[in-house]
Amino acid sequence: MSPFTRSRSDSVAALGEAKLITAIRHWLGNVAPKSPAGMGDDCAVLPAAKHAQLITVDPVIYGRHFDDKVPPRDVGAKLLKRNLSDIAAMGGQPTVAVVALTLDPRTSQKWLESFYRGLAACARRYGVSIVGGDITQAKDTVSASLTLLGTMDGRRTLTRRGAATGDWIYVTGTLGGSLASGHHYRFTPRLAEGKWLSRQSAVTAALDLSDGLAKDIHALTPTGASPMIDAAQLPLRSGFDAKAALSDGEDYELLFTLSPKANQAAFARKWRQQFTRTRLTCIGRFTASPTQSENSLNLECYYGFEHLR
Repeated sequence: MSPFTRSRSDSVAALGEAKLITAIRHWLGNVAPKSPAGMGDDCAVLPAAKHAQLITVDPVIYGRHFDDKVPPRDVGAKLLKRNLSDIAAMGGQPTVAVVALTLDPRTSQKWLESFYRGLAACARRYGVSIVGGDITQAKDTVSASLTLLGTMDGRRTLTRRGAATGDWIYVTGTLGGSLASGHHYRFTPRLAEGKWLSRQSAVTAALDLSDGLAKDIHALTPTGASPMIDAAQLPLRSGFDAKAALSDGEDYELLFTLSPKANQAAFARKWRQQFTRTRLTCIGRFTASPTQSENSLNLECYYGFEHLR
Protein backbone atom coordinates (compact mmCIF):
# COMPACT_ATOMS: atom_id res chain seq x y z
CA MET A 1 0.00 0.00 0.00
CA SER A 2 1.41 3.39 -0.98
CA PRO A 3 1.65 5.91 1.86
CA PHE A 4 0.53 8.67 -0.53
CA THR A 5 -2.96 9.57 -1.72
CA ARG A 6 -4.14 11.75 -4.63
CA SER A 7 -7.23 12.81 -2.69
CA ARG A 8 -6.60 15.82 -0.47
CA SER A 9 -9.60 14.94 1.70
CA ASP A 10 -7.97 11.58 2.50
CA SER A 11 -4.55 13.08 3.24
CA VAL A 12 -2.99 14.39 6.45
CA ALA A 13 -3.15 17.87 4.88
CA ALA A 14 -6.92 17.74 5.36
CA LEU A 15 -6.41 17.35 9.09
CA GLY A 16 -3.51 19.64 9.87
CA GLU A 17 -1.05 19.06 12.69
CA ALA A 18 -3.34 19.61 15.71
CA LYS A 19 -6.10 17.27 14.53
CA LEU A 20 -3.53 14.73 13.36
CA ILE A 21 -2.04 14.59 16.87
CA THR A 22 -5.53 14.02 18.27
CA ALA A 23 -6.01 11.19 15.76
CA ILE A 24 -2.65 9.67 16.68
CA ARG A 25 -3.62 9.61 20.36
CA HIS A 26 -6.80 7.75 19.38
CA TRP A 27 -4.95 5.27 17.14
CA LEU A 28 -2.40 4.49 19.88
CA GLY A 29 -5.08 3.94 22.50
CA ASN A 30 -3.90 2.84 25.93
CA VAL A 31 -0.19 2.70 25.00
CA ALA A 32 -0.21 6.55 24.99
CA PRO A 33 -0.43 7.80 28.62
CA LYS A 34 -2.11 11.10 29.45
CA SER A 35 -0.07 14.22 30.19
CA PRO A 36 2.26 14.78 31.97
CA ALA A 37 3.33 11.13 31.73
CA GLY A 38 2.65 11.19 27.98
CA MET A 39 1.59 13.48 25.13
CA GLY A 40 0.37 16.99 25.86
CA ASP A 41 3.34 18.89 27.29
CA ASP A 42 6.70 19.99 25.89
CA CYS A 43 8.20 16.90 27.52
CA ALA A 44 6.83 13.75 29.10
CA VAL A 45 7.56 13.43 32.81
CA LEU A 46 9.03 10.03 33.65
CA PRO A 47 9.55 8.51 37.10
CA ALA A 48 13.09 8.29 38.44
CA ALA A 49 14.80 5.06 37.45
CA LYS A 50 16.16 2.69 40.11
CA HIS A 51 18.67 1.01 37.79
CA ALA A 52 20.89 1.80 34.80
CA GLN A 53 18.95 3.08 31.81
CA LEU A 54 19.36 2.31 28.12
CA ILE A 55 18.47 4.55 25.17
CA THR A 56 18.49 3.81 21.44
CA VAL A 57 17.05 5.31 18.25
CA ASP A 58 16.26 3.92 14.80
CA PRO A 59 14.11 5.10 11.86
CA VAL A 60 12.00 3.60 9.12
CA ILE A 61 12.16 5.52 5.83
CA TYR A 62 10.00 4.98 2.75
CA GLY A 63 12.15 3.61 -0.05
CA ARG A 64 14.88 2.46 2.32
CA HIS A 65 13.33 0.35 5.07
CA PHE A 66 9.93 -0.33 3.48
CA ASP A 67 8.03 0.02 0.22
CA ASP A 68 4.46 -0.40 -1.03
CA LYS A 69 4.71 -4.18 -0.63
CA VAL A 70 5.02 -3.91 3.17
CA PRO A 71 1.65 -3.37 4.93
CA PRO A 72 1.63 -0.11 6.92
CA ARG A 73 0.69 -2.01 10.08
CA ASP A 74 3.92 -4.00 9.72
CA VAL A 75 5.92 -0.81 9.08
CA GLY A 76 4.74 0.55 12.43
CA ALA A 77 5.67 -2.67 14.18
CA LYS A 78 9.07 -2.77 12.45
CA LEU A 79 9.85 0.74 13.71
CA LEU A 80 9.51 -0.40 17.31
CA LYS A 81 11.01 -3.86 16.80
CA ARG A 82 14.23 -2.45 15.31
CA ASN A 83 14.75 -0.56 18.55
CA LEU A 84 13.65 -3.49 20.72
CA SER A 85 16.37 -5.58 19.07
CA ASP A 86 18.99 -3.09 20.32
CA ILE A 87 17.61 -3.30 23.86
CA ALA A 88 17.61 -7.10 23.59
CA ALA A 89 21.31 -7.17 22.65
CA MET A 90 22.21 -5.62 26.00
CA GLY A 91 19.84 -7.75 28.06
CA GLY A 92 17.47 -4.88 28.88
CA GLN A 93 13.76 -4.32 29.38
CA PRO A 94 12.05 -1.66 27.17
CA THR A 95 9.99 1.02 28.89
CA VAL A 96 8.91 4.14 26.95
CA ALA A 97 9.33 5.64 23.48
CA VAL A 98 8.84 8.84 21.49
CA VAL A 99 8.19 9.01 17.74
CA ALA A 100 9.21 11.77 15.32
CA LEU A 101 7.32 11.83 12.00
CA THR A 102 8.38 13.49 8.75
CA LEU A 103 5.48 13.51 6.29
CA ASP A 104 4.59 14.77 2.85
CA PRO A 105 1.17 16.50 3.03
CA ARG A 106 -0.07 13.88 0.55
CA THR A 107 0.38 11.11 3.14
CA SER A 108 -2.76 9.02 3.39
CA GLN A 109 -4.70 9.18 6.66
CA LYS A 110 -5.68 5.53 6.13
CA TRP A 111 -2.04 4.47 5.70
CA LEU A 112 -0.93 6.43 8.77
CA GLU A 113 -3.76 5.07 10.92
CA SER A 114 -2.77 1.50 10.03
CA PHE A 115 0.88 2.37 10.74
CA TYR A 116 0.02 3.64 14.23
CA ARG A 117 -2.28 0.75 15.02
CA GLY A 118 0.54 -1.64 14.13
CA LEU A 119 2.92 0.34 16.34
CA ALA A 120 0.38 0.28 19.18
CA ALA A 121 -0.18 -3.48 18.93
CA CYS A 122 3.57 -4.10 19.06
CA ALA A 123 3.95 -1.68 21.99
CA ARG A 124 1.24 -3.52 23.96
CA ARG A 125 2.91 -6.84 23.29
CA TYR A 126 6.23 -5.69 24.71
CA GLY A 127 4.96 -3.38 27.45
CA VAL A 128 6.12 -0.11 25.88
CA SER A 129 4.35 3.25 26.35
CA ILE A 130 4.46 5.84 23.56
CA VAL A 131 4.85 9.04 25.58
CA GLY A 132 5.34 11.73 22.92
CA GLY A 133 6.96 12.78 19.67
CA ASP A 134 6.95 15.37 16.92
CA ILE A 135 5.58 15.97 13.42
CA THR A 136 7.25 17.89 10.61
CA GLN A 137 6.65 18.29 6.88
CA ALA A 138 8.93 17.41 3.94
CA LYS A 139 8.22 16.87 0.26
CA ASP A 140 8.08 13.29 -1.07
CA THR A 141 8.97 11.88 2.36
CA VAL A 142 7.40 9.43 4.76
CA SER A 143 9.69 8.53 7.63
CA ALA A 144 9.44 7.89 11.34
CA SER A 145 12.19 7.82 13.94
CA LEU A 146 11.60 6.16 17.30
CA THR A 147 13.69 6.74 20.42
CA LEU A 148 13.31 3.93 22.94
CA LEU A 149 14.30 3.84 26.59
CA GLY A 150 14.94 0.73 28.61
CA THR A 151 16.24 -0.40 31.97
CA MET A 152 18.61 -3.09 33.17
CA ASP A 153 16.62 -3.93 36.34
CA GLY A 154 19.87 -4.47 38.22
CA ARG A 155 21.17 -7.13 35.84
CA ARG A 156 24.55 -7.15 34.12
CA THR A 157 24.66 -5.07 30.96
CA LEU A 158 25.98 -6.92 27.92
CA THR A 159 28.13 -4.78 25.63
CA ARG A 160 30.12 -5.28 22.45
CA ARG A 161 33.36 -5.12 24.43
CA GLY A 162 34.28 -8.09 26.54
CA ALA A 163 35.18 -10.88 24.14
CA ALA A 164 38.68 -12.35 24.29
CA THR A 165 40.87 -14.52 22.11
CA GLY A 166 39.59 -18.09 22.28
CA ASP A 167 35.94 -17.14 22.86
CA TRP A 168 33.31 -19.09 20.94
CA ILE A 169 31.01 -17.16 18.58
CA TYR A 170 27.27 -17.88 18.63
CA VAL A 171 24.22 -16.60 16.77
CA THR A 172 20.49 -17.02 17.32
CA GLY A 173 18.00 -17.90 14.58
CA THR A 174 18.82 -18.10 10.88
CA LEU A 175 20.56 -15.66 8.54
CA GLY A 176 20.32 -14.34 4.99
CA GLY A 177 17.67 -13.18 2.55
CA SER A 178 15.96 -10.87 5.00
CA LEU A 179 14.53 -8.55 2.35
CA ALA A 180 13.50 -11.24 -0.13
CA SER A 181 11.88 -13.41 2.54
CA GLY A 182 10.11 -10.58 4.36
CA HIS A 183 12.01 -11.36 7.54
CA HIS A 184 13.16 -7.72 7.72
CA TYR A 185 9.71 -6.76 9.06
CA ARG A 186 8.34 -10.11 10.30
CA PHE A 187 11.16 -10.80 12.77
CA THR A 188 10.76 -11.24 16.53
CA PRO A 189 13.16 -9.19 18.69
CA ARG A 190 15.11 -11.51 21.02
CA LEU A 191 14.26 -9.74 24.27
CA ALA A 192 13.77 -12.85 26.41
CA GLU A 193 16.90 -14.41 24.98
CA GLY A 194 18.94 -11.26 25.62
CA LYS A 195 17.81 -11.09 29.26
CA TRP A 196 18.73 -14.74 29.76
CA LEU A 197 22.15 -14.27 28.17
CA SER A 198 22.88 -11.29 30.43
CA ARG A 199 22.47 -13.61 33.43
CA GLN A 200 25.00 -16.15 32.12
CA SER A 201 28.45 -15.25 33.46
CA ALA A 202 30.14 -17.19 30.65
CA VAL A 203 28.65 -14.87 27.99
CA THR A 204 31.24 -12.17 27.39
CA ALA A 205 29.80 -9.83 24.72
CA ALA A 206 26.80 -9.42 22.43
CA LEU A 207 25.26 -7.27 19.72
CA ASP A 208 22.19 -6.90 17.53
CA LEU A 209 22.95 -8.39 14.10
CA SER A 210 21.49 -5.79 11.74
CA ASP A 211 24.08 -4.83 9.10
CA GLY A 212 25.26 -8.30 8.08
CA LEU A 213 27.52 -10.76 9.87
CA ALA A 214 30.58 -9.84 7.75
CA LYS A 215 30.42 -6.26 9.07
CA ASP A 216 28.97 -6.69 12.56
CA ILE A 217 31.41 -9.40 13.70
CA HIS A 218 34.24 -6.85 13.74
CA ALA A 219 32.50 -4.88 16.51
CA LEU A 220 32.90 -7.93 18.79
CA THR A 221 36.42 -8.91 17.70
CA PRO A 222 39.01 -8.37 20.46
CA THR A 223 42.29 -6.61 19.71
CA GLY A 224 44.86 -8.97 18.26
CA ALA A 225 42.32 -11.66 17.37
CA SER A 226 40.58 -12.77 14.18
CA PRO A 227 37.11 -14.28 13.77
CA MET A 228 37.24 -17.79 12.34
CA ILE A 229 33.76 -18.51 10.95
CA ASP A 230 32.96 -22.06 9.84
CA ALA A 231 31.01 -21.93 6.57
CA ALA A 232 29.39 -25.29 7.23
CA GLN A 233 27.97 -24.07 10.56
CA LEU A 234 26.21 -20.93 9.32
CA PRO A 235 22.46 -21.25 10.06
CA LEU A 236 21.07 -20.31 6.65
CA ARG A 237 17.51 -19.21 6.00
CA SER A 238 15.90 -21.61 3.51
CA GLY A 239 16.83 -20.78 -0.09
CA PHE A 240 19.80 -18.55 0.71
CA ASP A 241 23.57 -19.05 0.77
CA ALA A 242 26.54 -18.02 2.89
CA LYS A 243 27.00 -14.76 0.97
CA ALA A 244 23.45 -13.72 1.86
CA ALA A 245 24.00 -14.67 5.50
CA LEU A 246 27.17 -12.59 5.66
CA SER A 247 26.11 -9.56 3.65
CA ASP A 248 22.34 -9.00 3.47
CA GLY A 249 21.71 -7.51 6.91
CA GLU A 250 18.44 -6.83 8.78
CA ASP A 251 18.50 -10.27 10.42
CA TYR A 252 17.89 -8.80 13.90
CA GLU A 253 19.39 -11.83 15.61
CA LEU A 254 21.79 -11.84 18.55
CA LEU A 255 25.47 -12.41 17.92
CA PHE A 256 27.33 -13.19 21.13
CA THR A 257 30.49 -14.77 22.53
CA LEU A 258 31.04 -17.49 25.10
CA SER A 259 34.11 -18.03 27.27
CA PRO A 260 36.28 -21.04 26.30
CA LYS A 261 36.07 -22.11 29.95
CA ALA A 262 32.34 -22.75 29.56
CA ASN A 263 30.93 -26.22 28.98
CA GLN A 264 29.39 -25.77 25.52
CA ALA A 265 27.21 -28.88 25.72
CA ALA A 266 25.77 -27.82 29.08
CA PHE A 267 25.20 -24.28 27.79
CA ALA A 268 23.32 -25.65 24.76
CA ARG A 269 21.14 -27.84 26.98
CA LYS A 270 20.23 -24.91 29.21
CA TRP A 271 19.37 -22.88 26.12
CA ARG A 272 17.08 -25.56 24.71
CA GLN A 273 15.27 -25.80 28.05
CA GLN A 274 14.57 -22.07 27.96
CA PHE A 275 14.00 -21.46 24.24
CA THR A 276 12.50 -24.38 22.40
CA ARG A 277 11.71 -22.32 19.29
CA THR A 278 14.86 -20.21 18.97
CA ARG A 279 17.73 -21.87 17.18
CA LEU A 280 21.23 -21.46 18.63
CA THR A 281 24.39 -22.11 16.62
CA CYS A 282 28.10 -21.93 17.38
CA ILE A 283 29.60 -20.59 14.14
CA GLY A 284 33.27 -20.26 15.11
CA ARG A 285 35.65 -18.63 17.54
CA PHE A 286 38.22 -15.85 17.89
CA THR A 287 41.78 -16.99 17.32
CA ALA A 288 45.17 -15.34 17.73
CA SER A 289 46.22 -16.29 14.21
CA PRO A 290 44.49 -14.99 11.03
CA THR A 291 45.36 -18.25 9.26
CA GLN A 292 42.29 -19.72 7.57
CA SER A 293 41.32 -23.34 8.17
CA GLU A 294 39.82 -25.57 5.48
CA ASN A 295 36.20 -24.63 6.30
CA SER A 296 36.66 -21.06 7.57
CA LEU A 297 35.42 -18.08 5.57
CA ASN A 298 37.64 -15.26 4.38
CA LEU A 299 35.53 -12.37 5.66
CA GLU A 300 37.56 -9.85 3.66
CA CYS A 301 35.68 -11.10 0.59
CA TYR A 302 32.28 -10.13 2.03
CA TYR A 303 30.67 -6.85 3.01
CA GLY A 304 27.70 -5.96 5.14
CA PHE A 305 25.67 -2.77 4.87
CA GLU A 306 27.35 0.53 5.70
CA HIS A 307 25.55 3.88 5.50
CA LEU A 308 27.04 6.56 3.22
CA ARG A 309 29.58 4.16 1.71
